[in-house]
Amino acid sequence: MGLPPGPSRPMLAQMAGWVMRPDAFLTGCQRRYGDSFTVRLLGFGEGGATRVVLTCDPAAIKLLFTAGPEVAPVGASRQSLAPLFGRRSVLLLDGKPHLRQRRLMLPPFHGDRMAGYGGLIAQIAEEELERWPLRKPFALQPRMQEITLEVILRVVFGVEDLERRGELRRRIKRALDVISNPLAELLVGLPARIGPLNLRAGFERRVAEVDELLFDEIARRRVDPALAEREDILSLLLAARDEHGEAITDAELRDQLVTLLAAGHETTATALAWTFEHLFRRLDAHERLVAEIRDGDGDDAFLEAVIRETLRLRPPLPVADRTLAAPIELDGHELPGGTVAAACIYLAHRRPDLYPDPDAFLPERFLDRAPETYGWVPFGGGIRRCLGAAFATFEMKTVLKTVLARAALRPASARAESIRRRAIVLAPRHGARAVLTARAPARQPPGEV
Repeated sequence: MGLPPGPSRPMLAQMAGWVMRPDAFLTGCQRRYGDSFTVRLLGFGEGGATRVVLTCDPAAIKLLFTAGPEVAPVGASRQSLAPLFGRRSVLLLDGKPHLRQRRLMLPPFHGDRMAGYGGLIAQIAEEELERWPLRKPFALQPRMQEITLEVILRVVFGVEDLERRGELRRRIKRALDVISNPLAELLVGLPARIGPLNLRAGFERRVAEVDELLFDEIARRRVDPALAEREDILSLLLAARDEHGEAITDAELRDQLVTLLAAGHETTATALAWTFEHLFRRLDAHERLVAEIRDGDGDDAFLEAVIRETLRLRPPLPVADRTLAAPIELDGHELPGGTVAAACIYLAHRRPDLYPDPDAFLPERFLDRAPETYGWVPFGGGIRRCLGAAFATFEMKTVLKTVLARAALRPASARAESIRRRAIVLAPRHGARAVLTARAPARQPPGEV
């Protein structure tokens, strides 16, 4: 039984590469050691400094994603996320508790239900577009974050009062600012306390401030006489019942709402920013997509291909890890129980045997074929595939259609943007800087003059 080979540099040196230049670190390891290799990183597993086996072999990824919790549970690898997500988060649970939460949460993300959110998402994007400066360089990443956070507040949380929504927005931003620092991943591997010093005290206060408003909103919603008529996700979750007829508790609901916030806000905003950045570097693809959106024939094939290709090149999360509860054979290596094994999504999406010219942005590659099941895994796979995958894709389509229908955009620089880590996501280094050269008037809804 033994782990695959990997770099012998000290752990801090490997961690520096992982945090500061993750793309170069990962591709360098694959080039030297093959599809599976062992690195030493903080923030994985249960004990701080951990040896992590990364693999980009599709068969090995399938094995990790389809193994049951008796072999490859996720909870042990994600306990460092508990201070934010909560210990009842669907992301941290395994076995029957995980299935219960997943079944409670799935109905609001049903296709027909989700389509009803399109008008509100488009309205939110329209409102944000009106605030963009004309003929002045600005970063798209924070603008996309404004849109996706507002979608969370109005579509997911259903907060209608402007003052309450503004206060919740401010508190959420304060909490998320802490974890968006590139060094945040280093900090999660450290103990919460060193003697009397609580290293997470400031972050915990900010999370508590968010919790205060969330629990208050949950309490208000439970006694809302119009609850049955509401269609926001919070209200639908309040009405959900498990197979025993039991409702979700306030504490469970809080953890799932924060999970939807933390897992769906930054990731979707980053994916949108990368979409614009890639389109800027492929003028023909940009022009084709704009023409098809403005033509309005209802065929979204190229738009969907653009989104798939963006998620291939820049998946929201570069890895998905498991802490093995039993030995398994992975890509020819016998891994003992206790090993942290991770699907390296970033490298799997760049396999030349699956994607010729893998570093090029070629949406056309998805026009005549569906993505590879375990060679295209931006949302994970198996029973733990991201609950919000369809919602995130729908949100991206709606925002892109809304913006490109009205906004004439060009890149602020001729140089393509490299990667910069924002906590667990890999974002454009300068935020996908753009220039808005023209903005068409908003289209009036039918019946208005």
